[in-house]
Amino acid sequence: MDDRLSYAYGVLRPGASPEDDALTGVLGVADLVGIADAPVTLVRHGDLAAAVSPVPGADFSEAALKAHLEDLDWLENVARAHHHVIETLGARGTVLPLRLATVYLDDTRVSDMLAEREQTLTALLDRLADHVEWGVKVYADTSSAAARPSPPSPPDSAADEPDPGRAYLRQRRQQRHAREDAWSSAAEAVRRIEGQAATLAVARARHRPQQGRLAGTSGENIANDAYLVPRDRGQEFRERVLDAAEGLPGVRVEVTGPWVPYSFAQEPETRAAGPGAAPEGARQR
Repeated sequence: MDDRLSYAYGVLRPGASPEDDALTGVLGVADLVGIADAPVTLVRHGDLAAAVSPVPGADFSEAALKAHLEDLDWLENVARAHHHVIETLGARGTVLPLRLATVYLDDTRVSDMLAEREQTLTALLDRLADHVEWGVKVYADTSSAAARPSPPSPPDSAADEPDPGRAYLRQRRQQRHAREDAWSSAAEAVRRIEGQAATLAVARARHRPQQGRLAGTSGENIANDAYLVPRDRGQEFRERVLDAAEGLPGVRVEVTGPWVPYSFAQEPETRAAGPGAAPEGARQR
């Protein structure tokens, strides 16, 4: 028991009735590492509370977390468990997500953090109240653009000659032009979306465009943004964003949400990585 640490998921304002009911049966990260009878509970201080669960030091000490950087399956499972707890709390009210692998020596240290950061945390919860996050990704779909038939060559042109070299160069030019056209259309889609989003969203966070396996879909991701939107205007936001890209060839827009506003939570200072990412030398406080 002495080697257990306190894993903190997020900060919230507990209601007049105990919020622990929302966490009934939720084991969080503890379930992944085989700790029995260790549900997620709340550590309270004044008008604030933090959702926590015990985890073994053998898996969540600073040295152990560095070793886990190489285990992407382990990190993905921890991220999913972390997110499940945040979503469970977010369904009941405003929650301020903490970073993945935010670990303290014990619950007393968690309470001390709430006391030290009370003013900042309260202001952040006020800002996020009744707001949700929507993700917007814009893709330049060069494959579909390149697949469009090219215009026929003029009669008696040199291109009509059976020259494989010229045919290859012509194909490369067509591919390059298709890519340029798709990127130009995607850039226009981004401008239109930003104009529409500005009328509804109260904040925007830019993320690095995803590439390769992270993109998880076809096309080149040229914009990967998150918007903080009033909860009751979410559907309107989604429709406006999708409508903004209508009629632009070679462009695909992906709108996801609503989510707990991870991108807008300036959580207490920790030595850990962002939500869903690999921890970088997380320390116990």
